[in-house]
Amino acid sequence: MRKATAVAHPNIAFVKFWGKVDEALNLPANPSLSMNLAALTTVTTVEYRPGYRKDAVTIDHQPVSGPAWDRIVAHLDRVRALAGIDDRARVVSVNNFPVGTGLASSASGFAALSLAAVRAAGLEMSEAALSRLARQGSGSACRSVPGGFTLWEGDTDETSWARQVAPPEHWDLRDVVAVVEHRPKAVSSSTGHRLARTSPFYAARLAWVPELLSAAMEGIQRRDLARLGEAAEADALALHGVMMTSRPSLLYWQPATVQVMQAVRAWREEGLSVYFTIDAGPNVHCLCLAGAAGEVETRLRNLSGVQSVVVSGPGDGVRLTDQHLF
Repeated sequence: MRKATAVAHPNIAFVKFWGKVDEALNLPANPSLSMNLAALTTVTTVEYRPGYRKDAVTIDHQPVSGPAWDRIVAHLDRVRALAGIDDRARVVSVNNFPVGTGLASSASGFAALSLAAVRAAGLEMSEAALSRLARQGSGSACRSVPGGFTLWEGDTDETSWARQVAPPEHWDLRDVVAVVEHRPKAVSSSTGHRLARTSPFYAARLAWVPELLSAAMEGIQRRDLARLGEAAEADALALHGVMMTSRPSLLYWQPATVQVMQAVRAWREEGLSVYFTIDAGPNVHCLCLAGAAGEVETRLRNLSGVQSVVVSGPGDGVRLTDQHLF
């Protein structure tokens, strides 16, 4: 019996990737910069056993089938090919946050799956190699492999992986997440990536990314919230502009999404330093310093459209634990 369990955190991208140059290898059209979220956690146990007839996958206590099962099995097959084994696996994964709502559950999910599957198969991998592997399961998963603040760049299979640009303790930044919808989104990020090139604004956003990335990196390095926040907010709006003008168009925002965005801008005018960003979903990530997180959380909870609020600081990278799920 070979079993391993890994813990990973999703990440929030300050400069996001949207669109791929190679869909099979999950190679991004542009670099991205993110922070792991310590308060949100995925735990995954993988066990290979000769007696298993097929791979069995359970996520949040529900058996997985269909395209989601196919995607996980394809990732297990990558690991089996590297390890030279044929045994089927049992995979059990649990999240402490809603899946499929734009909170990057696939990032933490495939980061944890990658490490658990690799170690259960008896393999050792460098952080870069593990990040490359995780990327093939879900692009953003490569950013959840290193800890803290991470940069994903590279446009070939050999060069495309994420590296740490600052450890979690570098900056006491907070992401106060306004959850306005717990239900999974109707259109997956994978579908959205395929549609990106149909937007007339796609090329313009890609041309703007280097400037936004430079500003966001400088903001992290200098612990300058305004520098980072302005870049993150601009990138999120540009990204969703591409989504809204793709064919067919994608509109992830809910009325409460706009309510939160407008509130954040009003609060900033009042002197509260907070900025928003939004991944491929309706929920809004509000970036602020630790000292302002309580005030931001209270104000968000008082908005009628906000269902719940999650507050997180920078999180560690993927790691093993001996607390197996079965």
